[in-house]
Amino acid sequence: MELTVPPHVTGRTFARLTEIGAAAQGKALRVAVEGGGCSGFQYEITLDEVAEGDLVLEGAGEKVVVDAVSLPFLANATIDFTEELIGARFTIENPNATSSCGCGTSFSV
Repeated sequence: MELTVPPHVTGRTFARLTEIGAAAQGKALRVAVEGGGCSGFQYEITLDEVAEGDLVLEGAGEKVVVDAVSLPFLANATIDFTEELIGARFTIENPNATSSCGCGTSFSV
């Protein structure tokens, strides 16, 4: 897989990071792809520090970072924050995923 277009981060994502004070804590939202999960790959979404080699996406004074290994899996993806009756969470809409699990955190390519 080759990265053609970096992931897009919505304004809601940056707004939520501001709300929880990520930048004030020196943290960024890290979105990574790891092997595992019921569909082959899974998303790991954490607050973390920026590391060398990360792609840094900035907005509203906040940062979202993706490591070099995860980048090809997240090409053209949209990183969003949603609030629903069942809860609030960061989500990934990934056009590279050929199938996904019902939980929304596991996918295959």
